[in-house]
Amino acid sequence: MLTMANQAWYTTGMTTAFRPVLTIRIFAEEKCFGPGVAILLRKVRELHSLRAAAMSIGMAYSKAWTILKNAQLSLGFKLLDSTTGGKHGGGARLTPEGEKLLDAYDRYCARLREDAAALFEETFGGIL
Repeated sequence: MLTMANQAWYTTGMTTAFRPVLTIRIFAEEKCFGPGVAILLRKVRELHSLRAAAMSIGMAYSKAWTILKNAQLSLGFKLLDSTTGGKHGGGARLTPEGEKLLDAYDRYCARLREDAAALFEETFGGIL
């Protein structure tokens, strides 16, 4: 048991900065969009390839495709336009709807993080 007598010993040298950590997922009947899909889409935006995006985050291409397909089915619109390989190679890019959703999700998460940090300080300031 932590008592006042040993509390100083227990916390000596600790400089822990406590903070809230939020993970935002959008649900319909089931989860359809969240941090995993968002990371994958950001990587596709950067690398112009679902395969390269999956590889860059250590995910199998088949898993990335399944995650993306399930998200698109739940949302009711395509997130990616892709072309298969060939003479000029394949590629992928976010659809306009995919761009809008990813940008809105990022803004929403950023605002929630700001609001959560303020509420955390208001609630736990002076305690943690």
